[in-house]
Amino acid sequence: MNAFSTRLSQTTRSLGWLRSGATGMLLIASLLFARYSWEIPLAVTAERSLYDLRAVATAPRVAQDPRIVLVTYTDETLAATAKRSPLDRAILAKALTALDGMGAKSIGIDILIDQAQPEDQQLIDAFRAMKTPTYLAFASHNTNNANMRDWQEQFLSNFQRSIAGGAVHPASVFFLPDLDGTMRSWPEQPRSLPPLLSNAMTGAPESLRNYNRAIAYRLAQDASRPVFTKLPIDLLANPDVAMALKDQIAGRYVLIGGDIIDTDQFATPMTWYIDKATDSNGVPLEDRPRNGQTIGLEVHAHMLAQLLDGRWKQAMPDTAIWACALLVVLAGALTALSGLPVWGVALFVLAQGALFASLPVGAEMIGLDTQTLPQFGWGVGWVIAFLAAGSAARALSGEQRRFAQSALGKYLPRDIAAEILRNPDSLSLTGEKRPIYVVFTDLEGFTKLSHAIEPEMVATLLNRYLDMLSDVVLGQGGTIDKFVGDAVVAFWGAPIAREDDGARAVAAALAMHEAGERFRAEAPEGVPAIGKTRVGIHYGEAIVGNFGGEGRIQYTALGDAMNTAARLESANKQTKTNVLASGELVARAGVPIFRPLGRVVLRGRATPISIWEPVPNLLAEKRTAFAHKVDAAVRGDATARADLERDSINHPDDAPLRNLVYRLEHEAEGGYFVLD
Repeated sequence: MNAFSTRLSQTTRSLGWLRSGATGMLLIASLLFARYSWEIPLAVTAERSLYDLRAVATAPRVAQDPRIVLVTYTDETLAATAKRSPLDRAILAKALTALDGMGAKSIGIDILIDQAQPEDQQLIDAFRAMKTPTYLAFASHNTNNANMRDWQEQFLSNFQRSIAGGAVHPASVFFLPDLDGTMRSWPEQPRSLPPLLSNAMTGAPESLRNYNRAIAYRLAQDASRPVFTKLPIDLLANPDVAMALKDQIAGRYVLIGGDIIDTDQFATPMTWYIDKATDSNGVPLEDRPRNGQTIGLEVHAHMLAQLLDGRWKQAMPDTAIWACALLVVLAGALTALSGLPVWGVALFVLAQGALFASLPVGAEMIGLDTQTLPQFGWGVGWVIAFLAAGSAARALSGEQRRFAQSALGKYLPRDIAAEILRNPDSLSLTGEKRPIYVVFTDLEGFTKLSHAIEPEMVATLLNRYLDMLSDVVLGQGGTIDKFVGDAVVAFWGAPIAREDDGARAVAAALAMHEAGERFRAEAPEGVPAIGKTRVGIHYGEAIVGNFGGEGRIQYTALGDAMNTAARLESANKQTKTNVLASGELVARAGVPIFRPLGRVVLRGRATPISIWEPVPNLLAEKRTAFAHKVDAAVRGDATARADLERDSINHPDDAPLRNLVYRLEHEAEGGYFVLD
């Protein structure tokens, strides 16, 4: 957690508080949109459309329902009776009398008797004679003030009291479409109203008054056979025809209402997505030109069928909706931060799109009410999160580029700096263990020299000297670790490793010594003699990265490899060499220019190592012969040691050889010499 907090703090500072705050606000906005888009204007329209699409896609295709039959007033009925509103009640009375003797389970009437008509007594007599459980539509001004006035409610209540005590009971026909006029859910069932028509007809428990989730619409399996059988009420009102229809009535739930153009019609989820050749009940539109809408009586029939089937939709858990919203936002942000190529991002986005498109459909298929699942909100939330994270990533990348240019431009070779600019992640911003080639230099006697001349001259000389050695390091592709007074520490193999790093490091070590010699020769008049530049070079593991804490970051290497290179540089003075390398370096560099100088224990160390001197001007066969001779001498061969001693006498100017002979003569038990 502390590491995360630190990284977050560093990222915030890199982006700036304003940009970080804006990014955070956008991510929060994307999460809220992905969660609450069903409650956001305009977005809810898209959500409803997507819900309708998946509701239709998952709606069961069924054969004609044998349990429910619709008895309807049609436009032809209205023409024959010369009445449109209120509907002719004499036909209703005759149909009810016929139906009462046909064995229907129950009868539901979706017709409001809300004003007087001459046929009222005939209808009252028919109601009082009913033996079949019958439920007559009721509505109130309080719940439906757009269509029911107080005087209409008063008439309806008085009418229903006039037929009370028999088989006829009031039932609510209150519908509550969504704001776009579409019937998607069961309506509220206020306690001030009697049970809903479908509930009353089936004797559903009182607890179902609380169900207000999705209506489980069904579609016709065969367009020529609608989900529900429809019979014109004219046929049942005709005694000569009615009894011939008994088999279609017996044992069924009968719903009576209007199937009239422009009256009591509702849009449903199927309105815009079903085959436009038929309506939602499978009836050809040329016979029912209602633009795919569904009459209220059919909505009652779908709810009645749902109740009989027990297909109750379960609410989506709020935790699941939040989890999905969070997943969408994370997916959008991670996609922006993935660093994938364009084709990889495209595949990633397609996979996410397939997942987030299938989740709501799958939820709908297993019986969840997905009206609260924000599928459109997911898409918008994903886009906002993608743009916010992508913008922040680009800004952070720009900061990293500027960091690489300003902090490392003077310490890295051009090709490595260019690679870091192309790929900032190649520069570790923490630390990692890497095998590297380390070069450590020192200018002999410079501290004493600095006390003998003016400070201004010290600065001039030191800057020139360091410039000369830095040019060598950068020219050979190395990384300048640090300057310690007149000492230069450099390494190869990080932040980017190359196959020829070893050869580059060796070449740099030789060139740095030579640059030091030129510096000595070009010293201004009046400056005391300047000492030699000595170099130590080693290969080993180190921790490489940015160190220094929050306030001051330095790209550097830490570890034993650095210390060993420093000890090798110091050992030059005692071994009479200018450049001294370890056996590990010689084994890995692949540069055959070294001759062995025995085994020593470096100052401050306990373990002996082999040391080597680069002699690029010595012929290869002579280097090989010399190496064999030294190897034998180190193993205690007296002849080899005597040969080396004669060689040192014959070459009095070879101080490193003379020192080797001395060390062989005075080595400690175990075959090595301990340096001071």
